[in-house]
Amino acid sequence: MTQPHAPSSDTPALPETVTLLDVARVAGVSPSTVSRILNGTARVASDKRTAVENAIRQLDFKPNLFARSLKTGTTMTVGILTQDIESPFFNRAMRGIEEGLAGTGYAPIIVSGHWNAKEEAERIRLLLARRIDGLVILTGHLADAQIVEFARHQPIVVTGRQLDAPNVRSRQLDQEHGGYIATRHLINLGHKRIAHIAGPRDHFDATERLAGYRRAHAESGLEVVPELIVQGDFLESGGLLAMNRLLDGGHPFTAVFAANDQTAFGARVAMYRRGVRVPDDLSLVGVDDLPAAAYLTPPITTVRQPIYEMGLFAAHALLNMLGHPSEEVILPPLELIVRETTRRV
Repeated sequence: MTQPHAPSSDTPALPETVTLLDVARVAGVSPSTVSRILNGTARVASDKRTAVENAIRQLDFKPNLFARSLKTGTTMTVGILTQDIESPFFNRAMRGIEEGLAGTGYAPIIVSGHWNAKEEAERIRLLLARRIDGLVILTGHLADAQIVEFARHQPIVVTGRQLDAPNVRSRQLDQEHGGYIATRHLINLGHKRIAHIAGPRDHFDATERLAGYRRAHAESGLEVVPELIVQGDFLESGGLLAMNRLLDGGHPFTAVFAANDQTAFGARVAMYRRGVRVPDDLSLVGVDDLPAAAYLTPPITTVRQPIYEMGLFAAHALLNMLGHPSEEVILPPLELIVRETTRRV
């Protein structure tokens, strides 16, 4: 019968778990003193606090967060409801949230709602069941009333809408102005027939940018040609298909305002395949100023919105609601970034 191999002497031993009792022994204080310092539940003499902090560093002590959550009722986790984890827009916002939470001890749990109100609500219930301490909702299709109801259980920060309710912080950017300055830029360059690839009809940002496009035309005394407004979906594939429809529509135009950068990226591919030169034949403007916009050929003129800063705002606002004072993040306004896809006609 084959005997099991004895553990090799070369096999590294598993590290022993350092406990709160070990910290107390090295620091020369009682376990209750260590607990009070870790939880911040009472004032402790400075010499004892220093001894405990030194012992924690010496032993590389990591508190048992599960045990602490049972005692304090907090989990040191926050939920993040995004819409599309593959989207460069939401990735940029998530970076802001991640950096806003850095060093606080809070860990994010990220779920995606895929622009579906029912799915968004299910994902939030899943997060609440995991006893998160707070929630960030990055845009989406949830009704205000649903968010207010969820906020009865957890503090919520929501972006992409203005919502005044208990336990809720919200922030919305002026998307109508974004659509206006994009279109106005093209008009100032002499363009009179400007096509627009719109975003989803039920998306606030899309409808506001379309309103800005219309306002720029009205102020300039230019007619909006209905045939030059085609439907997109904020995705590259939708921009490509919409651009093909415009090129096949038989209605002349000299410029295109795409509802976001991803739409502009797709439109640019359609132009390339059809031999349309940018900006010699058609000028192109997007919205967002995603990192890739500056590195395409040619680099895209776009309206920059503070996506990263919005994520940072959400993190700091939530920390403030959770009782951890954090600096208020001031969001800069949307601004036009002129690159090489627009020219005067």
